Amino acid sequence: MVKKLDLGEVIMSGYYRLSIVIVTYNAEKHITKCLQSIVDYGGSNLQLILVDGGSTDETMARVGAFENHIDIMISEPDQGIYDAMNKALTLLKGTWVLFLGADDRLLPTFPSFVESFADKRSIYYGNCISDFEVLGGVFTKYKLAKRNPCHQAIAYPCIVFHKYKYDLKYKVFADYLLNMQCWGDGTFKKRYLPIEVSYYNMDGYSSYTHDEDFRRDKPRLVKQYLGVLVYLRYCLKKLRERNKIDSKFF
Repeated sequence: MVKKLDLGEVIMSGYYRLSIVIVTYNAEKHITKCLQSIVDYGGSNLQLILVDGGSTDETMARVGAFENHIDIMISEPDQGIYDAMNKALTLLKGTWVLFLGADDRLLPTFPSFVESFADKRSIYYGNCISDFEVLGGVFTKYKLAKRNPCHQAIAYPCIVFHKYKYDLKYKVFADYLLNMQCWGDGTFKKRYLPIEVSYYNMDGYSSYTHDEDFRRDKPRLVKQYLGVLVYLRYCLKKLRERNKIDSKFF
């Protein structure tokens, strides 16, 4: 039987190279594969935190088969994915942290990704694979203005979250805002490792949920965190795209 911990019961002790956070809600179809991939490829110097939003299906029953591998489990109602992630931020004891969805999986090359971590103020990121393509590559500030890197392939030093947390205003792209903040913050280095980190399910929550607040705010956020030059280049690109679309109708 899985013990559902109250945040107040958690005693902070010990340290790990990496914390992995999984957030779940009614994920009975996927959670077993996700957890098994962590058992298989996560390594031994690992803190595993699972935050469930109060699932009403068999999610927590299936999690129970892995309770010996999970350091902290919480199951209670929340305000969505990023609220669950913010809860986990207070529990981190790793030097770095990686966030996974319940429908994501670590890949066999994951150990070589973690073994490459050296600088405790560096954000390390690699590639994700989906059923259709490899997602990743080096992200400059301008590339970040155009699209978000795969969150499941980014290991943040936990000290990042001494400064930032996920903004609950954005239902789908709070992680995108976090990346803008991090790439615009010169106190953290960003290091790309050409390694396939995880499998990313492109049919997940972000594929069917809209985030109009982020869409509306994005130009302002690009300017605020990535700089005026990146903002101007981004605006020029969007203008060219609109002109190209308009030219098809005239």
